Formats: sequence, structure tokens, C-alpha cells
Amino acid sequence: MPKTPSFPPNRCAPKKIQEVAIALGLDPEIILPHGHFIAKIPFSELEKRQDQPDGRLILVSAMSPTPTGEGKTTTTIGLGDALCSLGHNAAICIREPSLGPYFGIKGGGTGSGKAQVVPAEDINLHFVGDMYSVSKANNLLAAMLDNHLQHGNELGIDPRRIVWRRVIDLNDRALREIIVGLGGVKHGVPRKDGFNITPASEVMAILCLAHDYADLGKRLSNIVVAFTQKGQPITASDLQAAGAMQVLLRDAIHPNLVQTLESTPAFVHAGPFANIAQGTNSAIATRTALKLADYVVTEAGFGTELGAEKFFDIKCRIAGLQPQGVVIVATVKAIEYHGGFDEEGGLGNLAKHIQNIQLFGLKPVVAINHFTGDRQSDIDRIIDFCASKGVEAVAATHWKDGGKGAHNLAQATLRAVEANKRKRLKFLYPLESSIKQKIETIARKLYGAQGVDYDSAAEAQAELLEQSGYGQLPVCIAKTPLSLSDDPKRHGRPRNFRIKVNELRISAGAGFVVVICGNIMTMPGLPKVPAAANIKVLDSGEAVGLS
Repeated sequence: MPKTPSFPPNRCAPKKIQEVAIALGLDPEIILPHGHFIAKIPFSELEKRQDQPDGRLILVSAMSPTPTGEGKTTTTIGLGDALCSLGHNAAICIREPSLGPYFGIKGGGTGSGKAQVVPAEDINLHFVGDMYSVSKANNLLAAMLDNHLQHGNELGIDPRRIVWRRVIDLNDRALREIIVGLGGVKHGVPRKDGFNITPASEVMAILCLAHDYADLGKRLSNIVVAFTQKGQPITASDLQAAGAMQVLLRDAIHPNLVQTLESTPAFVHAGPFANIAQGTNSAIATRTALKLADYVVTEAGFGTELGAEKFFDIKCRIAGLQPQGVVIVATVKAIEYHGGFDEEGGLGNLAKHIQNIQLFGLKPVVAINHFTGDRQSDIDRIIDFCASKGVEAVAATHWKDGGKGAHNLAQATLRAVEANKRKRLKFLYPLESSIKQKIETIARKLYGAQGVDYDSAAEAQAELLEQSGYGQLPVCIAKTPLSLSDDPKRHGRPRNFRIKVNELRISAGAGFVVVICGNIMTMPGLPKVPAAANIKVLDSGEAVGLS
């Protein structure tokens, strides 16, 4: 028998998932339970409510983080709990965790302390199998591509121009560059290949942006897997793979419902990284939550120049979302990491992120995620600095105190929502701009770069994508999250730098062009001592070392 999920001690027992569904106004008979505390919500529930008004959407972003993050997910959860404890009808939307960071350096993606979604262990590990569905669909397409090469290559695919890679949901640097098809004619056509981590798969991006089954099928069909020698794109539809991929994702498209430690409804669905993909949960989950709650708190990975930019310019544009509030998470630790309390150091970094949100036409709030040992004088300096920029900053203790520790943050956020109610989201660039113009706009306006340089291969790829009709798509820039630049060692608010573009990858099904900058890797590696080294199962069956 499966073991009963464990929950943090000294907390109220979680509600059965049917109770959480009822609190959202859902019929408990229509949900698809996965045990007692997890359920999938059929996306038909969104379709039923198309004529209902949406709640208010609040985005949680951050300043440039330290390598271990600044508690953005924890703040999202704490803010949702705070809104509920203040009497508001609220829900949260976050991404599904990946096993890569879980067994690597950052740990789980379910929050921490008294601001968590539960059952955390189940969510962080196998959850409902969405990650596996994405991996299987991705790798089925790869298998059908190589099978087509093996059986005569009727489409005239140039093996040197294959752009589709296999995926696995683990950090494994040895798989970045591989050779497949070795062993003779019976074992396939030898060629260079490689793996991405599952959250970087275009299939994951498609799952996050699809409206329904028909849209899912259309987007999967449009995936570009390779080019011919004449430069013509070859798609998943050409390989007759889209239907089978759609079947593998049939259940994964339904959003997942869980709860926080304080029983706030939580949608945890799909999980693209923000440094190498669009970094937000699924549009279906967000849009469903907006029909069921008055306030929906969601997050976008890393800083404003990564997750928030992609949330606005890609997700909101495609899904028709209109956010009314933005919270920027900052910490004393991050201020110090980025050079301290001056305009070129950590405070300068925070100021640029404030400015970035204002470029999108919205007024942000700064949440100072309080860590044990923070000096009040440092917190006061951050609050005073933000006030000088015309922005309210509030210290929050949700990690220690749960929702009540974020009451002041919730009230400040509601004030910002009210101030933004007549404002409309401004996209950073028009779709009619060329690919290079879009990259240049983001680099100059959000990063503070002086310009953009291109590797010769990237130059050729940009020209090919424009000629192939993909120039009107948004861009999704993959770069380090540790700096506003593309160099992770340039902390604070860097000046006098340029962005280096090494590669462009087309994600035609998702509907954007991926731009690889600096030394970013779409398959991360493990640290010298990975978190996995400290994880084991006791004789009692209890897992220890999971964070």
C-alpha cells in the first residue's frame, strides 16, 4: 500500500481535496482525484465559465537572486494565505517542480517553513505524472524522427540540421552532446544529438500555452524538428507524430489542484524553467483559477528580466491575461550578494527591477522576504530606498508565521492592485519587429545592455528563421538568472556591457523563438555535492534529506 503523505508537525490536518474543490465552487463529483489530497480539474470547467468575470491577477517576480533563490515561491504561497486569512477569496498558481534542481542545488519547488503547498514530497517527486507525459511525448517525436531517417528519409531531412533533442527530468551534463545510431545499419543513422532537461522541452512550453485539445494538437503539429538541405522546415505533422503525442498529453492538460498548509487552493501545473524557457505555470490553470477566485497569485521564475518579461510578452499576450498587481521579492541576502547597499550594488539591482516592471505600465510592490538573522536596520534601508523610488516595500515573515506574517504585504499589494486597475499591460515590443529588433529591445531596456553581438551561427539562424516565416513570433531569451547581464559574475547593476547571442532555436509549436545567450545550458549539471547525496529512505519507509 502507498504510504500516507507526511505533513509538517504542529499544523492543522489538510483538508480532503474534495473540500478544497467545494471551497472554490467546484462540484466534487467532477474532479479527478489522485489520492486524498491531489486532484486534476477537467479543463472543461474553464470552458463552462467563459462568460464569468475574471478575478484580479497578481504576479510575483524578484530581483536578481543568489544561487539558492530568494523565496519567490514561498512568498507566492504566503501572500495567497494572507489574502485568504484577511477574508478574501484567493488562490495561487505555481509551476510543477523539476527533479533536476530537487536533486541538485535548489531543493524542492513547494515553498518552505509555514508557507508550503502540500503534500510537498509527492508534488516534488512524481506528483501526477505530468513531467513523464511531457518527456514521453518529446522522446516519441525524437524516436519517430530517427525512424524516418532509418527507413529512407523520404522528406529529405538534412541530418546536420536536426534541431529536436531528447529530454530527461534530471541534471546530467554528460548528455548535453551525444552520438546516436552507432552499432551498424540495423541501429539507426549515426548523427550528433543531445538532451535537454524536461522543463526546457518545447512540449512543456506547449502544454503551458495550449487552450484545449484542438489547440494542443495544432501546436504539437507545428513543432519544427529539422530542416531540409534547401532550408525548408520539417514538422511533427510531417512525421505523423502529433496525434500520438497528443494522446500522451491527454490527461496532463488538466490542471492540478492541491492546497497550502493553511488550505488555500493551489493550482500546480506544468513547469518550464525561466532561464531557458518561459518560466510560468499553464495558461489553463491560471485562467481556471481566475474564474474561481477573486484574487489569483502566480509566479514567474527568477527576476523581472527573465520570468516576468516572458510572463508579460509571451504568456499574457497568447492567453489574453491582464495582471493588476506585481510583487518583486527582495532579501537582505540578495542585496549583499549583489554588492551591498548602494546604487551600483544590490540596491541598484533592485532599482532596475522596479524600473523594469514600470516599463510594462504597472506599479509594483517590493516584498522583503525576512530571513532569520536579518538586521532591522538593513530592512529599513531597503524600505527607505524603495520609497525614494515611489514604491512601497514591506517586510514579510510568512516563512516563520504563515499567512499572518504576510498581512502587511497583502494589504500593500491590494493598494497596488487598486492603483493599477485603470492601467493596461504594455508589451515591450510589437510582434512586427524583426527577431533581432526584439532581442535588442529586451537587452537594452530590461538588462541595461549597450547592444547585442551575434555568433556567426546565430546570424545564419536568425536569417533562416526570418526567411521561413518565423520573424513575427515573440522571443524567449535564455540567459543566466544571476545577473542582469549574460555573465553570472557581473553582480549588482552592471554597466557598459553587451549581450552575446550564441544560438537561436525555433519553438514554432509554442509560438516563440528561443535565444541562447552567454554560457547558458539547456541541460544543467549537478554541483560537486548534489542534494541527492543526502537523501535516503529509513527502514520505516520515511524519506529523509528531502528539502
